[in-house]
Parts: sequence; structure tokens; C-alpha cells
Amino acid sequence: MSQSIRVLITNDDGIASPGLHVLAAAAVRAGFDVVVAAPASEASGSSSSITAVEEDGRISVEECELEELDGVKAFAVHGAPAFITMIAAHGAFGPPPDVVLSGVNRGANVGRAILHSGTVGAALTAGVNDRRGMAVSLDTGLNPDAIHWETAAQLATGLLPFLLEQEPGSVLNLNVPNSAGPDLPEYRAATLTRFGIVQTTLAERGQQHVRLAIADTAETPDPDSDAALLAAGYASVTALQPVTGTAPSLERLPGAEALRDPGQQ
Repeated sequence: MSQSIRVLITNDDGIASPGLHVLAAAAVRAGFDVVVAAPASEASGSSSSITAVEEDGRISVEECELEELDGVKAFAVHGAPAFITMIAAHGAFGPPPDVVLSGVNRGANVGRAILHSGTVGAALTAGVNDRRGMAVSLDTGLNPDAIHWETAAQLATGLLPFLLEQEPGSVLNLNVPNSAGPDLPEYRAATLTRFGIVQTTLAERGQQHVRLAIADTAETPDPDSDAALLAAGYASVTALQPVTGTAPSLERLPGAEALRDPGQQ
């Protein structure tokens, strides 16, 4: 890949997240011109919020060094991931990026619940600003024995040529099984399932308070949905439509022909 293609790496888990570092390193190895800018602390669930911590009208942006990323500029920003994407498009971290990679998020982002994800919000904000965006998440579960960040990073950079063929403003959501082995999971074009992997429920309602609980989703997802394909061991790819433009077509996604022909699955 030509270094003329500039990639912003961000996330909602914060600048210290190993998933961010592994994704940035993979993008560097793939030959992209990489800059890293991520929240100074965790910003999960921030959706497309453009909130930031101001002092005298200024947002704190701290340049930092990340291990194994020599020569890559990195910034810790006291703001939400979508805010970071927005200011990057206006040149806050040097030349505006052509592509925004958001992740690797710890935990899957599937179903309509992605509306609340800061990881997805950063990618959608890229689309709103006429950039290409990709949210990247790893289905780690709650207590994994190991976390295979590199699997998600390889699949994300492997999908970048496909994303670059799409119109500016195109956004993809990639979810990857937490697995390792000689063969990477195959891509599969997916639809959004009705719910996420878990569901928030109202556990208690008092006179001046409420208490929430998280429960596994009981609903069986459609077989072509992101949740079902991810559970079957595929890397699910969903085309998202920002508030402007149209969602990219996944007909030419590597492996999509197998989805059209059930006999090949």
C-alpha cells in the first residue's frame, strides 16, 4: 500500500488499550501513513458524542509515545472518539486521514446496539466527514483465557483494500472471533441482528432511583445476521449508512459469494 494513504487509528477503550496498539502496528506493516489519536481514558458507550473536556475553551491534547510504534505520532485526547475523528478531519493531528480505523474494541459490537458504541460512533463520524471508516471489534466475551488482538488487526488491514474501493463516506463494521490459528476466519457479509449479544434490563425501580442489569439475549438471531455469523466462527462485515450518503455494497466482499450459495457454507 502507498504511504500516501493516511490512516487514523482511534478507539473508545483509551490510549493505553493493547487493541489500539496492535491495530496501529498492523496498519504500519501494511504500508499506510499512520497517526494514532485516542481518548485519554475509557470512553465506551459514547456513541457519536462530540463531547470533550475544556479548560479556557481549549481541549487537552497530549502527544505520547507508544511501545513498538517508533516514528508514529500518537495523541491522548480528553474527548470522545467521535470528537477525535471530527477534529482529525479538520487537521488536528496533521494531514486529515483518508481512512479511520476504530478499535480493536474489546468485545463484539453487533446488532442494533451498535448505536451506543463509541467504537462504531468514531467510524460513523468518519463517514459524515466524507472519510472512509471501519469499526473493528473482537468477540472476547467477559473472561477470556487469551485475547487474540492480532487476528482482528490482520483481518482489519486485509479488508482495507476493499474499503478503499468504496465511495468516500463508506463505513464498515467488522466483528472478529477471538481465535488464533494458521487460518484466519473468513469474511461474511452480515445484516444487523435485532439485539446485541447482551441486553440491558430494568432490574429495580424505586422512588428516586433505578437499577439496571445485563442479561444474555434470549432471542435467536437470523442466520445471516452479524451475531449468528460471528458465533459460527466467521468475521462478520456489516455495511453501515451514516446520516449522509449510502451504505457500501458488500457483493464483492471476499467470501460473499459463499453467503449467496448456501451449499458452499
